[in-house]
Amino acid sequence: MRHIVPPGLPPNLPTGMAEAARLTRAGKLTEATTLLQRLLRGEGKAEPPPDTAAPGATLEGEFVRLDPAPPATEDGPRPSPKSGRQKTAARPRTGLGDTLRGLAARFKPTGLHGGAPHPAPDPLPDGASFTMLSHSGPAGTRAYKLYVPAALGDGLRPLVVMLHGCTQSPDDFAAGTRMNAFAERYGILVAYPEQPASANAQRCWNWFKPEDQRRDQGEPALLAGITRQIMRDHRVDPQRVYIAGLSAGGAAASIMAAAYPDLYAAVGVHSGLPAGAAHDLPSALTAMRQGGSQGHRGTTRSVRAVPTIVFHGDRDHVVHPGNGDGVAAQATGGSSLRREVQQGRIPGGHTYSRNILRDRDGGALCEQWTIHGAGHAWAGGSPSGSYTDPQGPDATAEMLRFFFEHRLGTPPR
Repeated sequence: MRHIVPPGLPPNLPTGMAEAARLTRAGKLTEATTLLQRLLRGEGKAEPPPDTAAPGATLEGEFVRLDPAPPATEDGPRPSPKSGRQKTAARPRTGLGDTLRGLAARFKPTGLHGGAPHPAPDPLPDGASFTMLSHSGPAGTRAYKLYVPAALGDGLRPLVVMLHGCTQSPDDFAAGTRMNAFAERYGILVAYPEQPASANAQRCWNWFKPEDQRRDQGEPALLAGITRQIMRDHRVDPQRVYIAGLSAGGAAASIMAAAYPDLYAAVGVHSGLPAGAAHDLPSALTAMRQGGSQGHRGTTRSVRAVPTIVFHGDRDHVVHPGNGDGVAAQATGGSSLRREVQQGRIPGGHTYSRNILRDRDGGALCEQWTIHGAGHAWAGGSPSGSYTDPQGPDATAEMLRFFFEHRLGTPPR
């Protein structure tokens, strides 16, 4: 069998990875794990792998995760995984560098590596609820948590669907993004679909699989079903339904915008990838490593340009920052737009560039935020959740501001 080597990768890596995938499909998990260990040590694949796996390597689903000692960084050694999460605002969780650990993480094209235990939920305001529910349909069943604020008020309310990153949970993602507090402030409903380990061992949305990239199939059908179920059960304004996500969840949000432009008025993609950026494991690895693709492969092409807000750190070593460019290009492809560039700094935090792409009527079709010095983490998030960077800008506040400027069926303001 002739293996095609994706450009820009070490020559022996894709070939060995393809062989590891073949071993995995054949059920030879120990051999696949050991082969990847040898590749990462630079030993090639001239000898067949032995029958015993190297300590610290675990095979999870289709992907390999290696667990060496945490590498040192410019800011000093990282804490041991057994020491728990740091909860200080001084050092953001910024993803993995170009170390052995970072290279190993890229063998599972999922976005985030590591994670946090489920945080204790914040006390609910009187009259609010944060409830676990479920949706079932032809594509299967998914659980989700729904936040209904006490300050719901009368009339139809907006709905925001939030897609967590790998290893995260609805509670963790809610805590890190602080979206429930904003929901209480503005009287909006927030849904947090949950990816189970039975669907992906790292609880990642399967953004790289063709069967999970198409309208009315796989995970897109489940997520749209959750959205529609909430719209039936609550007084949701059908013109103000939005979707957002982080990392693998951001890639899934891109897919949902492309597949369901008639359902979502706007989308937020944080540290994610364009819809259709990958169609299998090797192409996912390439997309995460290199970025820059506008995707589309295997996805339903949108008949409507869905307004999109993008956040990406320019030092993200897990999902290449070029993917943020790809998301923006996908959102604005074929449109004649006027560009407006702004620069700013968060006091005591990061600088950022904000590119606003406006249509001929002045409406913002896309906002792209590039956060300088930031890694793979939710900008402006709370340290009570995983993968957050409290040094901002506040992605949650800016996403909601952008969402509220757009309604389905009306030109962007």
